[in-house]
Amino acid sequence: MPFFAGEIFVSEIIHKPVLDQKGEEIGRLKDIVISPGEPFPAVSALVVAAGRTTSIIPWDIVNLFNRRVISINIISAQLAPASVLSSDILIGRDMLDKQIVDINGAKLVRVNDLELGDVSGKLCLVAADIGLRGILRRLGIEARGEKILSLFRYRLKHKLIGWNYLQTVEPRLSKLTLTISGSKVAKLHPADLAEIISEVSQKERTAIFGSLDVETAAEALHELEPQVQADILEDMTNEKASDILEQMPPDEAADVLGDLPEARAQELIQMMDKEEAEDVQELLEHEEDTAGGIMTTEYLAFTQDMTVEDAIKELRLAAPDVETIYYLYIVDEEERPVGVLSFKNLILAKPNAMIKDIMNAPVKTVPLDADEDTVAEFISKYNLLAAPVVDENNVMKGIVTVDDVVDFLLPTASRKKRRRL
Repeated sequence: MPFFAGEIFVSEIIHKPVLDQKGEEIGRLKDIVISPGEPFPAVSALVVAAGRTTSIIPWDIVNLFNRRVISINIISAQLAPASVLSSDILIGRDMLDKQIVDINGAKLVRVNDLELGDVSGKLCLVAADIGLRGILRRLGIEARGEKILSLFRYRLKHKLIGWNYLQTVEPRLSKLTLTISGSKVAKLHPADLAEIISEVSQKERTAIFGSLDVETAAEALHELEPQVQADILEDMTNEKASDILEQMPPDEAADVLGDLPEARAQELIQMMDKEEAEDVQELLEHEEDTAGGIMTTEYLAFTQDMTVEDAIKELRLAAPDVETIYYLYIVDEEERPVGVLSFKNLILAKPNAMIKDIMNAPVKTVPLDADEDTVAEFISKYNLLAAPVVDENNVMKGIVTVDDVVDFLLPTASRKKRRRL
């Protein structure tokens, strides 16, 4: 049984000489083979290189393994050249410098070094070093770096992630992921959650979405790239997918559905609540680079014969179903805008005041077929947070918010695109 003691970091032993039973160097340590194990993978062999010749040293013939000496209990003549198998998992090749999706910090971090340690008498991979200390150790200046940083009263911390919190290892990984709890995921900002979902495998994406409540899933889905959205929805039941789409603002749901195959999109629309489905279907019928294509059908509209008190009561009931409230629009019996009122002015008005007496009129509007540049210029010219969109009969159909304008002003690669159905 090999003798090893204490913690050993891979950077401390890689490229170290490996000695045979006579003390003669047979080559240098090139990599370490590990066997999958739960929760800690165990070392199963050493990869030793001498020039262009490679030998695979089974772990059971290793004698000493530490920072100072690596030796085996046979002579070099008994070794035969051997190559690494495609199924072998190598610490250096497959794990060093790989990214870890850090759920707690909602970011990506890099594996700078790896720690080996004793687990039930076996040398196992026990932790990944993601800190500055790991980088300095690999450069061979850990002690010196720690001393210099201490002059500036900076304490060089150990930043290790236990391997029991990481996914099962596989050959030639492109990244590693932390195991996660649904409660932690649900607390992340949708944009952070989307970044993490984009970095993991399809199987893990499905697992993450399966752990989310419908509201959180809806918020995260729109932040993803179209192909990732399609892949996730493809793995969902129609019922779950339609529930998520119903939770999304109509314009965001239209963005997602517009990137799906038409048959699949229509299938999901038919399973949605009738009112939600009609809103989405209407948006999908407009060209995406027009006011009708980028607007949302969620807005607050009241009649001018209401009092401020009545309007505020209605607002409290309707507000939870509306994504953004910048203005209250005043419409007639035909849903044509006749006035507009800011949320601030509504709150400051006297409760018994009539809406028609405090609203601003007439209302500036944009047509459904106005292009994106026209909408942006309109919002900028009148210093608006949202612009009402009307059809050829001046009937109000939706609003374009300043957020929508910012979205289409982004570089092309950053935009959300959709097709017409």
